[in-house]
Amino acid sequence: MMLDWKNYQGQLSATIGEIGKLSPDTIKGYLALSGAGKQTGKLDAKTRELIALAVAVSLRCDGCITVHADAAAKAGAAREELAEALGVAIAVNAGAALVYSARTIDAFKQHAAA
Repeated sequence: MMLDWKNYQGQLSATIGEIGKLSPDTIKGYLALSGAGKQTGKLDAKTRELIALAVAVSLRCDGCITVHADAAAKAGAAREELAEALGVAIAVNAGAALVYSARTIDAFKQHAAA
């Protein structure tokens, strides 16, 4: 095990609670934004959590990973479904690196020609 994810999630919740006391409107705004997508009812909870995990990987957010892994498990996601969602994140991140590599070549060519 790389990290005690349940313990980390508890520590994170406690510290975010402190932020909520210092800046309650920040947390209220976050919760409103976080809950807004659920209001449409177009995606089920499991699908939303799998998307959240793929995004969490792309953003490299351990806090997001532990919270959404917990929620995905509670929503009934299977490991195979998680692996497929993570495969999409891996492919998109590789694709993004390829696109930005092309942009870098373009920038280099412009600077080298100057």
